[in-house]
Amino acid sequence: MGYLYRISGPVVVARDLDAKMYDVVKVGEDEIIGEVIKIDGNNTIIQVYEDTTGLKPGEKVISMGMPLSVELGPGILKNIYDGIQRPLSDIASKSKSIFIQRGVKAFALDRKKKWSFEAKVKKGDTVYVGSILGVVKETEVIEHKILSPFEGRIKEIKNGNYQIEDEIGSLNNGKSLKLYHNWFIRKPRPYVEKYSPEIPLITGMRVIDTFFPIAKGGTVAIPGPFGSGKTVTQQSLAKWSDAQIVVYIGCGERGNEMTEVLTEFPELEDPKTGKPLMERTVLIANTSNMPVAAREASIYTGITLAEYYRDMGYSVALMADSTSRWAEALREIGGRLEEMPGEEGYPAYLAHKIAEFYERAGRVKTLSGMEGSISVIGAVSPPGGDLSEPVSQNTLRVTKVFLALDASLAQRRHFPSINWLRSYSLYKKSLNDWFESNVHEMFVYLRDEAMALLQKEAELMEIVQLVGPDALPEKEQLILIVTKMLRDDYLQQNAFHEVDMYCDLKKQYAMLDNILTFYKEGVKAIQRGVRARTLDNLNVVEDIGRMKYLADIKDVISIKQKIIDEISRLRGE
Repeated sequence: MGYLYRISGPVVVARDLDAKMYDVVKVGEDEIIGEVIKIDGNNTIIQVYEDTTGLKPGEKVISMGMPLSVELGPGILKNIYDGIQRPLSDIASKSKSIFIQRGVKAFALDRKKKWSFEAKVKKGDTVYVGSILGVVKETEVIEHKILSPFEGRIKEIKNGNYQIEDEIGSLNNGKSLKLYHNWFIRKPRPYVEKYSPEIPLITGMRVIDTFFPIAKGGTVAIPGPFGSGKTVTQQSLAKWSDAQIVVYIGCGERGNEMTEVLTEFPELEDPKTGKPLMERTVLIANTSNMPVAAREASIYTGITLAEYYRDMGYSVALMADSTSRWAEALREIGGRLEEMPGEEGYPAYLAHKIAEFYERAGRVKTLSGMEGSISVIGAVSPPGGDLSEPVSQNTLRVTKVFLALDASLAQRRHFPSINWLRSYSLYKKSLNDWFESNVHEMFVYLRDEAMALLQKEAELMEIVQLVGPDALPEKEQLILIVTKMLRDDYLQQNAFHEVDMYCDLKKQYAMLDNILTFYKEGVKAIQRGVRARTLDNLNVVEDIGRMKYLADIKDVISIKQKIIDEISRLRGE
């Protein structure tokens, strides 16, 4: 046991404390939780995860002798945790006010609830770290696989109804097996092999799946200015992406924004099962008025929980909103430690910390031989939308997909407000074979042709602003007509429409094929003397505008023949 020597905001200094780096400690009479982040001779520097107001020099500091860890077992899903995995519902019931009281103790997993355990191994079997001991029905839609934290031969294991702390079996080496185990949050969970990014994470959002595809196990950066639709975009990704588990980290966001997420997520319906989306979701809430040290830990808590479900063989989508606030926590703690600052006051190791976080994503072969993945989608909140600031730049260096949310598009009510000229995906090349094999052999060609037209439109708009669209040649006027279709009828998508909220890849291809068929047939018509304005007034243009609201893909496909027939009549064929 040591004693407090100095207090500086969330950072305190203890003396005569027998502790190791990253050990958890209890500080003061309220035994508030902290973590050792630096040892300098007889001084132990601790970042405290609760309010330090009122602490005085001389108060006791006790080392727990173990690093900051999370509890991994059934009961994680459907929960809302703070940054260090304390259930907010339990904290609220124990607090005497609407605010979280300092020193409140709460177990991460319910100690009283009983789980029906079905063993998948038997006496005499050899198990390894990560082997599946058995299964528990965690929610109505997710089967929780109990993973072994130890290696050895099964001495005893049996089916039954168990509480978290009950022994479900034992090994010959004397190790006791329970439904849960602990894991150090700053240590990545091991795996056998990391696979190449060759399978897409299907999101149902046309602008992403077609133009900026995300690989399963990939990394994504979403810079989101205020009001650009960042929250709706992340909710759509959580709801519709073909991930089985969703981990949502509200890292340092404003209290009202986090409240919106906490109230809306439990009400969202999972379109795949018809059950509440929370049946396969865990939320980690850490608002901007909570201690910055807990904000820094929340990112690691979330990614560790994601790795745990990945090790069960699940595909996990992790939403971090926002990593800018996490970086600000690093900056404040670095300032308290009097470290040499880097660019804009951020710590010099900011790039290393960001890379360390995103490196824990990936599609892997787990220790139990299954395939699991974590796709990390990190929102970035650059001040004033300035992407040249350090957090944005360091994030762009390590993430492979950049989805630039554009405030001007949002103001025009174009959602998702992803700027198609500033965004990019480095997974395109590795995913081309999958799209050609599983969607259509012409999918990649049409995508590239559509993007070339959108880029051409940007060049033409500079001329249009000077001389007007009527001064352009007929073919270039046709390009503006077709790119308007691409923008309004393809890229724009209604997240609240029962049909348009999700668009599968076959329908995406059919829609894109229709628009580009209109362009190709239109070019032939213009060569025969037909004016672009005449093409824009065809009845089939309205059919193209309505095709995203058609539920039956056959109706979408049938529009292509209408396009060919109407333009052929104009050409006199």
